[in-house]
Amino acid sequence: MKYLWAALAVWGTVHPMYWFLTWFRENGFDIMGMVDAWHANAASSGLVWDLTIAAVALTLWILVDAVARRDWLSLLAIPTIYGIGVSCGLPLYLYFRARRGV
Repeated sequence: MKYLWAALAVWGTVHPMYWFLTWFRENGFDIMGMVDAWHANAASSGLVWDLTIAAVALTLWILVDAVARRDWLSLLAIPTIYGIGVSCGLPLYLYFRARRGV
């Protein structure tokens, strides 16, 4: 399973980044413009909040689990959650857990 988690982490990086980079090419490097686009309508705002809540819950789970298992390397998944996305951070964290046989 750890190889599947690693592959999903890579996919969760590459696929969303393709769309983000496409947006930046079309609109310039305008972070606030991207945030505004995320809230263009109620459906996209709902998705943003869904992912935000999932990111916070995943972060808390990683923190509690890393301390309990003394698996400090798994904390590297937290910056990926907020720097890349939940689509990378969750499978990366599951990869870290799988490498330890958990």
